Amino acid sequence: MKVTTLRAIDRWVGTFLALILSLVRKVTERRGRQPSGSVRSLLFVKLAEQGSTVLAHGAMHRAVEMVGRRNVYFLVFEENRFIVDVLGLIPPGNVITVKTGSILRMPLSAIAAVFRMRALRLDAAVDMEFFARASAVFTYLSGAVHRVGFHSYGGDGPYRGDLMTHRLVYNPHLHTSQVFEIMVEALNHPPELFPAFGMQAPPINGRPVPMFSPEPDEVDSVRGMIREVTGRDRVPPLILLNANCSDLLPLRRWESDNYVSLARRLLDRYDSVHIAFTGAPSEREPVDSLVRRVGSERCVSLAGRTTLRELLIVYSESQVLVTNDSGPAHFASLTPIDAITLFGPETPRLFGAPSERSHVIWARTVCSPCVNAYNNRLLTCRNNLCMQSISVDEVFEKTCRVFENRLQPREGKPWAEK
Repeated sequence: MKVTTLRAIDRWVGTFLALILSLVRKVTERRGRQPSGSVRSLLFVKLAEQGSTVLAHGAMHRAVEMVGRRNVYFLVFEENRFIVDVLGLIPPGNVITVKTGSILRMPLSAIAAVFRMRALRLDAAVDMEFFARASAVFTYLSGAVHRVGFHSYGGDGPYRGDLMTHRLVYNPHLHTSQVFEIMVEALNHPPELFPAFGMQAPPINGRPVPMFSPEPDEVDSVRGMIREVTGRDRVPPLILLNANCSDLLPLRRWESDNYVSLARRLLDRYDSVHIAFTGAPSEREPVDSLVRRVGSERCVSLAGRTTLRELLIVYSESQVLVTNDSGPAHFASLTPIDAITLFGPETPRLFGAPSERSHVIWARTVCSPCVNAYNNRLLTCRNNLCMQSISVDEVFEKTCRVFENRLQPREGKPWAEK
């Protein structure tokens, strides 16, 4: 289902359900009555955005410490559960999915998910979708006694009802990984205290992300695929470009012409390097077109040739990834690759991958960041000057510096230059 369709459902159906359920809550829960008792089981509600799910690993770690691994559950759209499984912090059987393949199938899947959540008799649920209505509805319908989520106290955010027991104020000055961990910690505090919350923010990188560990046969298979595509007897040094030809948020896109120019310049500078464009199956045709435009036998397309799990192995076999702010920038933090992320309408101060292998380019135009939790990432802007302000020269110089710094200690000198 298209993202625009999901957003429309969230806005109209989600708002209606949030209003109705808020009225139901007022009738069924006595005024002034507060939830009590210890938390022994916990559900995370994070339906979309695989990249930000990586940022939730610290919160998931904290939940495991509080209630034990087998008592932590996760509700997610089926197409996004991959990253939850890769993180490996909770049992695969504890992941509850909602199918979004069609507008008819989705309601049935959602109802099934609600029945499963209620059968678990959950103590707590944490809504990590900021101001989405659908996640607030799922959090309430989970049946959890303790419910943590963001609340629009003074109209500072889209309406999503009054369905939480622990109603937090969203702080746009904290990194998203900190925000997620704070939401879990909120369960250790009386709900009547909120929105005031005197807790100190946890360190941004206090809990390093786990490194992806594939099976040996998986690695061999991906290495064979890379050798086949590049026509080499061994895996050559690889620089990956993620042009994001079907980006869910077009404002974040760096122009395709820039990627073509960047690829040509990198190939001219390093005679041992191969450039590989990555992408989803739906991006295969436009990515193939970019490769043809580059016009080099050392430039290849991997779009549509890998599963997401295999893509992480490709990252592990490569040196540098250049991408806009999207899921791959966060996936890369699970592997040894260095990632250069181009930020425009959003800010790395909130959404940057907290990794020493993460490198950021941000134009810092005065209108950026403009996409945030308060506006549900819906803007009237159609001219992303913030991304246009990032030059090929700047990205090229950054990529060369990262690439050479990475390889120099290993080889004693950078790859030969022409």
